[in-house]
Amino acid sequence: MPVHVRLLELPGAPGEPTGQPGPHRLALLTLDPGEARKPFVLGAQTLVQLREALEEAQRLAAAGEVVAVGITGVQGVFCAGADLKAVATTPDREAGLATGRLGHDVLGRLGTLGVPSFAYVNGLALGGGLETALHATYRTVATTTRGLGLPETHLGLVPGWGGTWLLPHLAGPDVAVRIAVENALAGNRTITGPQAVELGVADLAVEPADFLLQSLRWTSAVLAGQVQVPRRVPLPGAEEAAAWEAAVARGRAVADARVHGAAPAPYRALDLIAAARTSTREEHFAAEDAAIGDLSVSPQLRAGLYAFDLVQRYGRNPTGAPAKDLARQVTSAGVVGAGLMASQLALLLLHRLQVPVVLTDVDDARVAKGLGFVRSGVDDLLAKGRVTPDVANRLKASVSGSVDKSALAGCDFVVEAVFEEMAVKHAVLRELEPLLREDAVIATNTSSLSVTQMASVLEHPERFVGFHFFNPVAVLPLVEVVRTQRADDATLATAFAVGARLKKTCVLVRDAPAFVVNRISTRMFDEVVRAVDAGTPLLEAEHALDELGLPMTPFRLASFVGPAVMLHVHETLATAFPDRYRVSQNLRRWVEAGSPPLVTAKGPVEVTGAAERVLVQGGAPVSGPELLRRVQDALADEVRRVLDEGVVAGPEDVDVCLVLGTGHPLSTGGITPYLDRVGASERVTGRRFHPR
Repeated sequence: MPVHVRLLELPGAPGEPTGQPGPHRLALLTLDPGEARKPFVLGAQTLVQLREALEEAQRLAAAGEVVAVGITGVQGVFCAGADLKAVATTPDREAGLATGRLGHDVLGRLGTLGVPSFAYVNGLALGGGLETALHATYRTVATTTRGLGLPETHLGLVPGWGGTWLLPHLAGPDVAVRIAVENALAGNRTITGPQAVELGVADLAVEPADFLLQSLRWTSAVLAGQVQVPRRVPLPGAEEAAAWEAAVARGRAVADARVHGAAPAPYRALDLIAAARTSTREEHFAAEDAAIGDLSVSPQLRAGLYAFDLVQRYGRNPTGAPAKDLARQVTSAGVVGAGLMASQLALLLLHRLQVPVVLTDVDDARVAKGLGFVRSGVDDLLAKGRVTPDVANRLKASVSGSVDKSALAGCDFVVEAVFEEMAVKHAVLRELEPLLREDAVIATNTSSLSVTQMASVLEHPERFVGFHFFNPVAVLPLVEVVRTQRADDATLATAFAVGARLKKTCVLVRDAPAFVVNRISTRMFDEVVRAVDAGTPLLEAEHALDELGLPMTPFRLASFVGPAVMLHVHETLATAFPDRYRVSQNLRRWVEAGSPPLVTAKGPVEVTGAAERVLVQGGAPVSGPELLRRVQDALADEVRRVLDEGVVAGPEDVDVCLVLGTGHPLSTGGITPYLDRVGASERVTGRRFHPR
């Protein structure tokens, strides 16, 4: 049975002689999936089993056989949350309501056992897993835990098993909004064990070596009255109401900035958190049930679960990747170039591979600047607790730089990251290849140039591969692995193996102009720029795509990426596909003017004074709804062309690329489920991307 119940004699409280038994017993429930490498999840069967275990614990408590109940997990996992596969097959609203009620009934028993309950969070606790711990009277957490969170709004749901009531009452509305909305919408960011204690979500952080023993000792101290566990005290009257209102208002601003009203889940979660201030526990749990019922059959949730499953599967088993045993060993790496992108790559290679890394560039000043960036980045990792002081010292000693490319001679894997111009790339590759060992892999980080054309100057093009990262390198998890007809399987396997060690998701793409992400994203931006050129007010064009729920509006994103980079990609695609892409003179003027921001970088989108100086507009504006429709149709057309040309294997590859490469929200499924849902696929191409 996945939920085990055993009786433990509580050890002596801290301060008592070691090994002296306490006078009381505890019923310990262990959440055990019973299968190696599979985390414990809460589904119809396991919830019933947990209820039976809690009923047994309650019987023991009523009989006076135990004075407390504990619950913990195994193998570094407390509970990974709800069974998402079951959620994805919810047939109707009534079934969703039943799921909410079952979860509340079972987990709520942790607070009604007649004796104190203790959650010993030994590791990962997401969604319903964290809510399980919140239902307990007290919580300890392992200091090494890194995966605590409520990711539901990221997928299209709400924390529906008590989270929106328990968390704000335990740790305050500000913490509840941060964990349930802000962190969830920021790519499902989680908190650590020590952070949970700092925020008031957990009561004690314990080292993992003797986690359960020390947790039990603390339990004895709490039961004996030796330890008083502080709890949040509400502020006086109006101050408390103001605190809740401010937290919820901040959450709404975050949701507006992240999804622009396109996904209902974060707003429903904020409504629940706001209501928690005055609702009773029973009233609130019924409201959570209603939210689960409504959202569990929403198209956004179906799309979110589709995209989430895709991302998880691609991370484990990329489509089309060669056999892993073909990969060459990489014990040293090099980066040609020491600019911002190249320096980010060098830092990532150094941190994740933990092998010697060499940077080269054309002069000492650039090399020194690149090395400074990398070493400063290591200091940042140390400050954030990502590496130990010993590891930080070793990493900083393992990076070196040179103006002589022969310093790369011993490298197993070399990434070229110089200026995006074919002549420059050719010159670098001609010089580089003779200096390297014959089995060294050469990768290019080009964003849009032909990898095949680049490889034409190499004597051994079979060892050359596209390895396209996205900016910022440390944050965006996608790498487009670009295969030419000449690249061999060992080269590709090595690229995929390096990508996995870098903790990136690799998608195999055929060499084609701008590959997948930049090609499709540029088609979208091109439609927006055409509308602005024609006379559409910039602010109206910025908000026309809010329904897509993108993390940035079009011109705000263009400023972030860099107008010069955007112009280069537009020029590449206009040359390759002049029937569909063009180079906007406004985009060219923007670059020539020094790329000043045309809209504000943060907060509500506002037009800057530079927009009037840069933009020259016509007299035929396009309405926001019409622009959205044009963008939908352009995306459907370009995605179909990408698929028909065999750039990737299927629409799933496109969706993974857009979710991980540009931040398309899970609630759209990436893009193809959205295009099916709004009718653009059939409107433009006569067929859907997915079965109805």
